[in-house]
Amino acid sequence: MGSKEEMHVAETALKTKGVEAVDKALHILSLFTADTPKLSLGEISQRSGYVKSTAMRLLISLQQAGLVVMQPDKSYMVGPQTFRLGHLYQRSLRLEPVVRPVLRALVLRTGESGSFFKREGNMRVCLFREDSSQVLREHVPEGEAVGLDKGAPGHVLSEFSDVDGTRPASDAQLARLPIVSLGQRGPDIAGIAAPVFGAAQGLVGAVTLSGPRTRFTPEVIEDMRPLVLEAARELTRALAGSFYDDLSVRVPRLDHVG
Repeated sequence: MGSKEEMHVAETALKTKGVEAVDKALHILSLFTADTPKLSLGEISQRSGYVKSTAMRLLISLQQAGLVVMQPDKSYMVGPQTFRLGHLYQRSLRLEPVVRPVLRALVLRTGESGSFFKREGNMRVCLFREDSSQVLREHVPEGEAVGLDKGAPGHVLSEFSDVDGTRPASDAQLARLPIVSLGQRGPDIAGIAAPVFGAAQGLVGAVTLSGPRTRFTPEVIEDMRPLVLEAARELTRALAGSFYDDLSVRVPRLDHVG
């Protein structure tokens, strides 16, 4: 028999390990996307790597739970329970607990101020703001409304308003991000922003870093670029959007405005 310490380690590992059958079933659910809403048993087997007999058993369990349904042509699609769960998630989700930690992390990593803007008509409203601790900084109070025609977040909210975010971004879309504004909203103000999407909401807002233009050198902007994109991806994933799903394998170039 092993020592008590070894037994404790084994017991801890067992408690933190998932259930293999559940993991496999959830993997099958993840195969259904906006581009592939219907899949045959053969396609599910091929994409999951499971033999058909295993895939079939998992699909039967998912059917019984209402998570998938079989169509008359023997193909499968997600079932009504997925809609109920998604609707429940959307209703229970509050933006502030999701957005603020991400903004705070951006501020800590960069030393600049972080904001989250939402479009309201032809204006952008600052919903959440986390200020930099530096004496020289841009001041944007929560609730302030600014025109969409100026600043990085304004361009983001205008240019991506028709994107629903339920499928991975195209190369052309990622090539636009993040958008950088230098001296547009004011001669001494700079900003860098990227869109945030929700599965049932489309464009939810824009996550932004802003500060004095003198500190936004090309080298600093290049360092900020992946941080802003990662923040946008984290928030989009939290809202069940898929826009940034392929970001890890595509490196967009930086786009400057103004």
